[in-house]
Amino acid sequence: MRNPFARAAALTILTAILLTGAGGSALACGGLVTPNGTINLLKTTTLAAYHGGIEHYVTSFEFAGEGQEVGSIIPLPGVPTDVIRGGDWTLQRLIIETQPQPEALRTASFALDSAAGAEVLMEKKIDALDITVLKGGAVEVGDWAREHGYFLPPDAPEMLAFYAGRSPIFLAARFNAERAANRGVQTGQGTPIHVVIPTPNPWVPLRILALGRKASEVVQADVYLLTDRRPETLPQAERSKGSDESQRGLIQEVSEPASNTLLADLRSDRGMKWLPESDMWLTYIRINETAANLKHDLAIDASGYGRPNPVAAGYPAPGAAPWPIVWTVMAALVAVAFLMAVTDPAVRRQTARVFRR
Repeated sequence: MRNPFARAAALTILTAILLTGAGGSALACGGLVTPNGTINLLKTTTLAAYHGGIEHYVTSFEFAGEGQEVGSIIPLPGVPTDVIRGGDWTLQRLIIETQPQPEALRTASFALDSAAGAEVLMEKKIDALDITVLKGGAVEVGDWAREHGYFLPPDAPEMLAFYAGRSPIFLAARFNAERAANRGVQTGQGTPIHVVIPTPNPWVPLRILALGRKASEVVQADVYLLTDRRPETLPQAERSKGSDESQRGLIQEVSEPASNTLLADLRSDRGMKWLPESDMWLTYIRINETAANLKHDLAIDASGYGRPNPVAAGYPAPGAAPWPIVWTVMAALVAVAFLMAVTDPAVRRQTARVFRR
């Protein structure tokens, strides 16, 4: 049996290195909507695991700076059945599995009230976070946010409409700096949450990360997928060019069977017993794109059929196939011939002789 004290000590070392490193993880796949003071967010790390028709969305809210409150809105693909505090090391363990780490980590052991129109489906307090799950259209959710003290940047109405047309479910999270200080939460220290969402079409919101950002600003995020089969995504992630930090877009760094050691470590964390002991596929996609070019979400087909839903990615719904031009020309020729047969006496006489034969 593994020594729990050694596990705790190793996790402490891991957390300290991740929080002080330049690549520290930060907010969920959501947009900052309550800039109060100089509180801001760093980088995003999210796990979207899909098993048995349930999407398990694990992300960490980490803010840095000064101020009293700051908030975020995350679009969801469906109505969650629960929102709980996430595990203590799930995201960190995934980072260790897929990204180069210091020797100390590689050798460590781990068992690691609503406004009119917007319906409040769930309210939770998780550490210094106030979580509200909302149902409503873009206008209703926007009104709710403003009435509850959220500041919405100018691009918020368009962004909310982009999501509300596909799923009217949003998660609003408000970070209270005073409550965090009272709980001993230090600057940059994350509060992980775990959202349980029954859905036939899992997707990860990415475009929301560009909310309120300048067009030239680079959005960075780490997205991990755990699925029963090798998934297909839309947009498709391009192959990594190694350590080329100038590579833009959705970059696939890892796509391989999840090791049993990784799954055992994840299962030992808080709220992760649902995860199978084996036969899962691990995908790691690094987002490194300008806000102007981050136009879609990440649709996932975890069934093995290779057909991610374009609508889930934010593409327009497929319309009726266009009428081929050649058919249009043929129809016009037939119509002209018919009119000639009806109006031209010579053609009528010729047609009559044909039928008398």
